[in-house]
Amino acid sequence: MQRAERMEAVKRIIRENKISSQEQLLSELMKDGFDVTQATLSRDLKQLKVAKISDGHDGYMYSVPGYSAPRTESRVSSIYIDDLKRGFISISFSGNMGMIRTIVGHANSVAAAIDNLTIPGVLGTVAGDDTIFVLLNEGAKRNEIENFFRGIK
Repeated sequence: MQRAERMEAVKRIIRENKISSQEQLLSELMKDGFDVTQATLSRDLKQLKVAKISDGHDGYMYSVPGYSAPRTESRVSSIYIDDLKRGFISISFSGNMGMIRTIVGHANSVAAAIDNLTIPGVLGTVAGDDTIFVLLNEGAKRNEIENFFRGIK
């Protein structure tokens, strides 16, 4: 039971704070009463598929996939839009799959941004180094998704 509670605490801490290192996250977990090693935390982060994304300035912060950031111009959604602008090159489709090309090394941050912005018609992403596969909802309108990405350029 402690593991499930710890995993929920990790997600909550990342969502509510700008966490930029495992040491910082460990410190926050200890404040919440969790005694955890760095190795265990690393495994937790991997299992939760936590990504590091740009903080919009000169550093990075952890992001939890599937967390729906508000579609307003809040600080967090602005960071995601900035990540998209920085890394996105193009998008093409085949069936209910899309393929996004990014600048080398930017696929993870762009995929995290897509997942967190909850773009209508997009179910989720799988990122490589400079390529992202996007799974679309049945009946998703490709032109609406293309227009979204054109709008961020």
